[in-house]
Amino acid sequence: MKITFYGHNTLLIQINDIQVLVDPFISGNPLSKDKVDIHSIKADYILLTHAHQDHVLDADTIAKNNKATIVSNYEIAMYYQNKGIEVHPMNHGGNWEFEFGKVKYVNAIHTSSFADGTYGGQPGGFVIEGEHKTIYIAGDTALTMDMKLIPLQAKLDLAILPIGDNFTMGIDDAIIASDFVECDKVLGVHYDTFGYIEINHNEAKRKFFEKNKDLMLLEIGESIEL
Repeated sequence: MKITFYGHNTLLIQINDIQVLVDPFISGNPLSKDKVDIHSIKADYILLTHAHQDHVLDADTIAKNNKATIVSNYEIAMYYQNKGIEVHPMNHGGNWEFEFGKVKYVNAIHTSSFADGTYGGQPGGFVIEGEHKTIYIAGDTALTMDMKLIPLQAKLDLAILPIGDNFTMGIDDAIIASDFVECDKVLGVHYDTFGYIEINHNEAKRKFFEKNKDLMLLEIGESIEL
């Protein structure tokens, strides 16, 4: 499993030969728009955690460019189905075996609406199992006790957690979240994009290190392999 960071909460996950894109927000992201060409991205599936513009801005274009399937909650799926895009609707607690592996849609505490005001259902996160690896993508969320349910059913190899604070949990809560999901290897997302969520990278890494945890902060376009 190869994971490439495209800024904010945008990730491209390669599982075997399948490309899974998460929360595509590139063309409107000042940190990534000049570094990543959305028309060059190859995606078979697009997973959307919720409907906010900074998570779905480029979903329409990339889905149509690739004839990709959008996977999200029912409301988001129907929104894109009405645009002629192939979708797979899910909802909280549900699992589905895709060609690349198993996906579970799990709880998140946040809000969710499209830029045009359309209701985007309830926000969520994803637990993805593929190539004998399991990752948790929290999406935009507060720290929640529901995270404690995840290790009861899955042993995580990586937790992908928002750390920018203000709109989501910050560094200190993300450390607790990593305890809740029982995973000390963390990829930080949802930071630095806007003034509200700028972080001190060294301080963030130090805090995780002091708790015997590994916080990875990738450069845009940088990848890791599990």
